[in-house]
Amino acid sequence: MSTVIARPAGLLRAAPFLGFAGFGAFWGVWGATLPLLRVQAGVSDAEFGVVLLFIGAGALPAMLMTGRLVDALGLRVTGVLLALLGVMGVVLSTATNYAALCAGILLTGASSGAADVALNTLAATVEKRTGRPVVTRSHAAFSATVALTSLGTGALTAIAGSLLVNFAAGAVVVVALGLAVVITTRLAHAEGAPEGQDEPTRPGRMSWWIALVMVGAIGAFAFAAENAYQSWSAVLLTDAFTASPALAAVAPSAFATTAALTRFATGTVTLRRPIATLVAASAIATAGGVLTAFAPTLPLALAGIVAAAVGTSALFPTLLSYGLRPVPDGSRGRATSAVSTVAYLGYLAGPAYFGLLAEATGVQRSFLGIAALTAVVLAAVPVLPALRRAGSRSLP
Repeated sequence: MSTVIARPAGLLRAAPFLGFAGFGAFWGVWGATLPLLRVQAGVSDAEFGVVLLFIGAGALPAMLMTGRLVDALGLRVTGVLLALLGVMGVVLSTATNYAALCAGILLTGASSGAADVALNTLAATVEKRTGRPVVTRSHAAFSATVALTSLGTGALTAIAGSLLVNFAAGAVVVVALGLAVVITTRLAHAEGAPEGQDEPTRPGRMSWWIALVMVGAIGAFAFAAENAYQSWSAVLLTDAFTASPALAAVAPSAFATTAALTRFATGTVTLRRPIATLVAASAIATAGGVLTAFAPTLPLALAGIVAAAVGTSALFPTLLSYGLRPVPDGSRGRATSAVSTVAYLGYLAGPAYFGLLAEATGVQRSFLGIAALTAVVLAAVPVLPALRRAGSRSLP
């Protein structure tokens, strides 16, 4: 009997890691290929900055709708949405003018937002059924794959120098992993692991949705801080410490690597002690921001960036895991949409918020503003248990 139960459980445990690895593979290719994309479309830096806003314009409505789709069709749809994202990269690689680039990035943003919500729903569902720290560690798989794929894409660019080759290679990986998610979730369901979405669902009361939106709002501050470090840490080393481009690239690389390692290492404690994890992580992130803002030397600035990576990397996965744990399977997709969509607003606003601060105070002192974001998270953590209790009492 134990063998029959263990096999589908093992298949389900693998599915989120496969999915987030595919998601990370796409975004690793994306980050390393952006310069080629801009050149092929023949747009200016200002035009390209506007074009990138279409990622969010496509992602937000898709994130709102995808949860209901997952609740209706089941976890197997996650792999299909991931494979679609891989294909969208190939479509995007054909953009040769401004209009085509806008359309391609809008569709890519929609595919990414849909895959994001579906993957987080899958991870939260598997975590609840297995009692394993799946959410945090699957996010670690994403971070690690982004770093590895970025390096691989850089090498491929040096060899082929082709936008189509880069996205096609990425599509092979992403589609293959998307199909693996479809297969593992289907086999697990067929062999006895409950799909969950088959249970009847009823709309929750307003207090449940308010609690989820509040968790997402706290996550927005965490996301804004994390994205600001990813987007501006290299600029800090260049502007404040006159680092060479090669040396400046160490900062985002160190941030991503530290984030991946932290998520792998802290998975168990984030599941068992979520509130303590959030308090410690937000305090470490805040201290890292203050150190970065006042560091007199480049090594100390890097130390602040690494500390911030340790703190910020644990925040959103822990919030997501904690907020979704009491939600029944048949409503988890919609709950994930609520949390993720609100949190994603912070991800979009982070670089712009930092840019305004940098204009007013300079790049280095602007990291005090990022420390303020994680300080808000620290101040908000004590209200989370009350929010969850209020939401749980009104669950459908």
